[in-house]
Amino acid sequence: MSERKRIALLIDCDNVSHNSIEGVLEELAKYGMVNVRHAHGDWNNSSLSGWINRLHPNAIRPMQQFAYTKGKNATDSAMIIDAMDLLYSGSIDAFALMTSDSDFTPLVLRILESGLPVYGFGEKKTPQPFVDACSPFIFTENLAQEEKEKTGSTDNTSTKKAKKSKAELRRDNALVKLLRTAVEQSSEDDGWAHMSHVGHYISNNSSFSSINYGYRKLGDLIRASELFDIEMRNDGSVMYIKDARK
Repeated sequence: MSERKRIALLIDCDNVSHNSIEGVLEELAKYGMVNVRHAHGDWNNSSLSGWINRLHPNAIRPMQQFAYTKGKNATDSAMIIDAMDLLYSGSIDAFALMTSDSDFTPLVLRILESGLPVYGFGEKKTPQPFVDACSPFIFTENLAQEEKEKTGSTDNTSTKKAKKSKAELRRDNALVKLLRTAVEQSSEDDGWAHMSHVGHYISNNSSFSSINYGYRKLGDLIRASELFDIEMRNDGSVMYIKDARK
C-alpha cells in the first residue's frame, strides 16, 4: 500500500466562511494526512470571530497578518509566501487552498509545475480561473450543508436540493461530455471501463467533483445520470461502466 500524501491546508480566512471547515478536513482525509493547517488573517479583526472558535478543535494554527494599509489585502501575500516556503521545504506532497479569491491562480499553477496536486475549496462566488486550475475544486456550501445533515439538523431542504436529478445532470452538456470522454479514454477493447480508471482520468483533466452535484461518490452520480450501463464484478466489489449508447 502506497504512503498517504502529506497535505498542507492553507486557509484565506478573509475570503471563505468557517462553516465548512470540518467538511473540508473530512474530504481531504480521502487523499492523505493534513499535517499542516495554517489559517491566515488579521486576528484583530472582529469579522474572523467565527474562525477563532474553529481553530483549536480542528488543530489549525492561526497565522497573524496585520493590515498595514487600508484597501490592501496583506493576507494574500503572506499566504503565498507560506505556500512557497512549504513547497521548497520538500516536506509536502500536496496542497489544499481554501479561498474564494482568484488572485491565488498563479500560485496554483506554480505548485502544479512542481508536480504537486492542488485541492481547491471555495464559495460559489469563486472566479472560474481559480476553479479550473485546481483538481478537484469543491464548493464549500455543499460541505456546509452536509455538515448540517450530520449534526442532526431537521432542516435538510437545502441538502436535498443540492443533489441534481437525472434530468439536471443530462442537461449539463459539459458534465456529460466529460463523463463520456473519461469512459471512452479509460475503456478496454470491449468498451467497458474500470470505475477507478475513469476517476483518475477525470481528476487529472478537470476540476470536477461529484460533491458539487450533491453526490458523495462519482459512482453515485454515474448511477443517477443513467448515461451508462453498469456491471459489478469481482463479487460486486468492482464497478465497470460502458456508454449506454453503444
